Amino acid sequence: MQHPAVPDLSHTHTRPIHWVATATAVAGVVALSSVLQPDAATAAQSADKAAAPAPKSAPAHSTPPDPATVAFPLECGPVKAVVQKKASGDLDGDGRPETVAVVHCDAPMGTPPDGVYVVTRSNDGGKPRVVATLVNPEERRTATELSVHDGVVRATLLGYSSADVPSCCPDVKDDVNWRWKNGAFVSDTPSHARTV
Repeated sequence: MQHPAVPDLSHTHTRPIHWVATATAVAGVVALSSVLQPDAATAAQSADKAAAPAPKSAPAHSTPPDPATVAFPLECGPVKAVVQKKASGDLDGDGRPETVAVVHCDAPMGTPPDGVYVVTRSNDGGKPRVVATLVNPEERRTATELSVHDGVVRATLLGYSSADVPSCCPDVKDDVNWRWKNGAFVSDTPSHARTV
């Protein structure tokens, strides 16, 4: 029989005294937890809390309008309009979110130009509708990025430096911001077109 290289360690074997010590420790924790219980919860409010103003309720329609249900001002012929990208946020400060949608015709070939539209619904929660066109498809632009943050619509647009540039190969990239100001969406970023 071969002896192990390490001597037998007495503390690695369980003895009855170990079980007694563990049981005593568990009993002590249980007893202490029963003494240190929190106060019972009650439904009554103190006078200070009763006088506090009630929290403001959310607007009746806090869900952003769904652009999939909107008829966009696009002439697509036999194909339908497709929502390519969307972003939502409160753009006009009324507490209700709007949705910005990048939409183009579902063309079987090529790169159809995008339209960028703002969709909202009326105060009574009516059907979503287009209230502004930020980019008209006639401008021959393609939106590669879209976001809404702090009431600002941000988009990265690809376009063409001239009518001679083929539709397949946009050669201009522009970052554009729009903000609601004096009843209209205004681009507050000067155009810094860059070649792609």
